[in-house]
Amino acid sequence: MKTEFDFIVVGAGSAGCVLANRLSANGQYEVLLIEAGKADKSLAIHVPAMLGEEISSTRNNWFYWTEPQKHLNNRKLFWPRGKVLGGSSSLNGMVYIRGHARDYDEWAQLGCKGWSFSDVLPYFKKSESFEEGADSYHGGDGPLNVGPRTSDNPLNDAFLASGLEAGFKESADFNGADQEGFAPFQQTIKEGRRWSTAAAFLKPVMDRANLTVLTGALTRRVVIEKGKAVGVEVDHKKKTLLFTARRETVLCGGAINSPQLLMLSGIGDEKDLRGHGIAVNKHLPAVGKNMQDHLDTTVTAYCKQPITMKRYKNPYHALTGLWKWFRKKPGFMSDIIVPTGAFLKSDAALERPDIQFHMIMAIADEPHGFAYPKHHGFGIHSCVLRPRSTGTISLKSSDPHDHALIDPNYLADPYDLEIARAGARMSAKVLTQPAFSPFFERFEEHWEGILDMSDDMLNDVIRAKSETIYHPTSTCTMGAADHPMSVVDPSLKVIGIENLRVADASVMPRLIGGNTNAPTIMIGEKCADMMLDGT
Repeated sequence: MKTEFDFIVVGAGSAGCVLANRLSANGQYEVLLIEAGKADKSLAIHVPAMLGEEISSTRNNWFYWTEPQKHLNNRKLFWPRGKVLGGSSSLNGMVYIRGHARDYDEWAQLGCKGWSFSDVLPYFKKSESFEEGADSYHGGDGPLNVGPRTSDNPLNDAFLASGLEAGFKESADFNGADQEGFAPFQQTIKEGRRWSTAAAFLKPVMDRANLTVLTGALTRRVVIEKGKAVGVEVDHKKKTLLFTARRETVLCGGAINSPQLLMLSGIGDEKDLRGHGIAVNKHLPAVGKNMQDHLDTTVTAYCKQPITMKRYKNPYHALTGLWKWFRKKPGFMSDIIVPTGAFLKSDAALERPDIQFHMIMAIADEPHGFAYPKHHGFGIHSCVLRPRSTGTISLKSSDPHDHALIDPNYLADPYDLEIARAGARMSAKVLTQPAFSPFFERFEEHWEGILDMSDDMLNDVIRAKSETIYHPTSTCTMGAADHPMSVVDPSLKVIGIENLRVADASVMPRLIGGNTNAPTIMIGEKCADMMLDGT
């Protein structure tokens, strides 16, 4: 096996697949892409409506759990993350959202020069092939297929109508000029198949002679000599291998794995590193700090009609749906399970929405797809878009096979609980509008009486029922090189270490207002350009 390359990319996820494609495109450079998981061969990955099968399985999933959360009744929360080609883009809900333009302008104001919305929009467009055609906000010929919803379930139309009845506005395009309002989500699906970054960016170029893809390979550490990254040490088929990079190594492991790998490589808080017997290569105390995530509260109701996801618990309906999917016919199996949503303001005076809704056609008796719904029902996922609570990633041990310690520190800031209450009350208001009357039977038991609940009562339900909506970020924060919270500079170079970058959701200085897959792809695109330009 070849052991020397120009570029090494660690992690074949949302950014890693982009980098592997772009860095190898001109044929000039030899690129190694390393993935701890396997090839994306599971049927459940490719059938959009079966995402729960992968989220609740260890098959292609790191299957993380947080530390007990003090402000959530000391519950440990489940954090699924992709361990497979495509990373979490092979497990996610396939919702294509960029966030608000102001989010990126704020990044630039925080010291991330070159990351304003006008700077990053060309990279969003470069990736995208928008089924409705290119325009000033959308790309028309990129690898990533983005299309409109195809679901014809009447619950989605009722949701959109109820939003207007409740006094909210309509958005023409969540990724266009005005994010605020109710609308269908755009989705990363092509001809009824999940269009992960593996499908979009990696599979079409796997035969390039200058691209090597190594799966089933856990990276133990980045090898650093005299302040310079020279390669990586990898466990593969019961052997430890050394791969060297003539130019650069870039970490694309995500908000958990990238900071963990930096710390295992001797980059982090020197006291913590020495406590685990790790030699210090760079004292960078911000590694693993500033973690942010979208905590989600789902207000649910029983449905009068048998038209929800419970229908597919019946083998006849499940097999019929799969048969349509195999024949590339539109149907439930070929569409995302949250086809519609909303971006709303808890206060009309805000400059941008601070709450996001996802409409879901199920009551999750157990979250994350651990069990099929027992009752016909539907609900609204509501999340606080810009939480003020921050958490940490830290090492459990110096063994790279041990999962890191994950402490999101949810609801530590009272502001987050205040906005979560506002989101739950807005959800209940929408669910009780006339457009939902043919379907709405009654609120599910946890939410009975929500319209009259006191703040304290509602706080109790939020603490008992809230879960992640899978958007961890910011643990290798980007910023000015002299800022104490920075891990990477605006070129995504690790501060104080040569030839090493990080490119994934971990570099976001602040969590964007929306789903994080599209922004992570953008980060990969921009990083590739900077690496090829030598900036």
